[in-house]
Amino acid sequence: MALNYAEHRISEAEYLDGEKISTIKHEFIDGAVYAMAGASKNHERISLNVSRKFGNHLENSPCEPFSSDMKVKAGTAFFYPDVMVVCDNQDTDPYYTEAPVIIVEVLSASTRKTDETIKRRAYQSIPSLKEYVLIEQDIVDVEVCRRSQGWVSEHYFLGDEVTFEAINLTLSVADIYQRVDNEDIRDFLLAQNNLTEAS
Repeated sequence: MALNYAEHRISEAEYLDGEKISTIKHEFIDGAVYAMAGASKNHERISLNVSRKFGNHLENSPCEPFSSDMKVKAGTAFFYPDVMVVCDNQDTDPYYTEAPVIIVEVLSASTRKTDETIKRRAYQSIPSLKEYVLIEQDIVDVEVCRRSQGWVSEHYFLGDEVTFEAINLTLSVADIYQRVDNEDIRDFLLAQNNLTEAS
């Protein structure tokens, strides 16, 4: 989701108190508050696909997924990841977590710079985080950065499977992009149909 800049600096406590009564969500970076814009249908499809698959897999485990209404604290910043998984229920605040094991952000033209720079650095500083996942919505590209691999990026495309090591779950890229409408998906479905017809 895109961030809109707000000029005034506030304290962490003021931000947290304000979020409890605000009708829109804001992220908090270096004392500045940024209003979050709405998301596209493809953005929501990807987020919901991932959240649903994570939730089904984790149903009988101590880990649980959260969607974009739950904040994560990374140092002195607060963000609303599109999807995250938390396995530590020792968080003392009901409105944010400091212990995610996976964070997923769905990229768009307006959020790419923030997701790939500011958020990447902030998220990778969280001691509990094992995987940071960036998913394109306008093309098919799932980027996974794992702490175990020194945060080196690995990319996955249609026909590939992605293993989320922190929760021992493997998903196909096609499952992640189910119902998404972009050129890559249309070409993939057309190729599948042609193969079916040929056989």
